[in-house]
Amino acid sequence: MKSHETLTLIEEITLNDGTSYFEISNMVQNGRAELAAIRGMIKSVRILQLNIPHSSSVIAYENYINENFEMPPENFDHFERWQRTPAMEKVVEQILQENHIA
Repeated sequence: MKSHETLTLIEEITLNDGTSYFEISNMVQNGRAELAAIRGMIKSVRILQLNIPHSSSVIAYENYINENFEMPPENFDHFERWQRTPAMEKVVEQILQENHIA
């Protein structure tokens, strides 16, 4: 069953290899990333901006996430990075610009 998540924040996720990326997320998904960090699956996660505006870009990315990914259960055994299409990569870049992150 696919998720129906409302995306409300921007976070930076740092993987164990030291690379990092920005993700558009929400508090529940951020909690899963925090749990992944505690379990050593990623290095860290930090919230950069809360309560981002629900722009057309955010709605487009939200629809993509809800159609293609599921919220992991609390007992997950690996961290899954949401893979973006080139079009969704551009949408995320737009969201970051709208929120003065990029």
